[in-house]
Amino acid sequence: MGPSGCGKSTSLRIIGGLLEVTSGTVTVDGRQPKDAWDDLAYVFQSSRLVPWRNALKNVTLGMEMRSNDLKKSEMIERSQELLNMVGLQKDMKKFPSMLSGGERQRVAIARALAVDPKIILMDEPFAALDLNTRQRLRSELISIWNQTKKTIIFVTHDIDEALLLADRIVLLSDKPTRVIQTIEVKDERPRIIEQSDVLRSYRNNLTDLFKKLENTDQKVSN
Repeated sequence: MGPSGCGKSTSLRIIGGLLEVTSGTVTVDGRQPKDAWDDLAYVFQSSRLVPWRNALKNVTLGMEMRSNDLKKSEMIERSQELLNMVGLQKDMKKFPSMLSGGERQRVAIARALAVDPKIILMDEPFAALDLNTRQRLRSELISIWNQTKKTIIFVTHDIDEALLLADRIVLLSDKPTRVIQTIEVKDERPRIIEQSDVLRSYRNNLTDLFKKLENTDQKVSN
């Protein structure tokens, strides 16, 4: 996490092999990102569903594009299981235009899980949703993580979201970007920040750091 424009999404795109580094080295489990693509899946801020495919076929699309050896019947069965996991068992035949923003993001998460990645890259996937939907999807993401135990790298600028979801928070500075602090969050889930002295302390610390970053940025711009 970090302030807007600090390079969070850029970092994620480099890890995912969507951008190449101009210097230095990035490896994913010991491999170059372009060689590790089969271990990765991406969930963007927008769901990026194919409008002419229903929810079920949008989930199978990821498997089809990976050119694996799964039979069509196996892809459909896996897609049905994952849509059931994300609570869309009654909406499998609906097209994206018939789904809410939160439902579309759940289809996108199911599509990412369908290719059985080791790592899921999530680029502020709930940022464009209303507050109630964001809170609901955070809880659902925790439930999905408990069931799959996938490694998730999650980009956010929302302090509470980071505290509720993360095992480890890496705080980035404004440009030139550097790691300011790394926080391990060991509270059990589900977490209620107001009921935890540790989480409240983390929230206050991160809020103060963000204010310092904003003040520094304003001084530079002036």
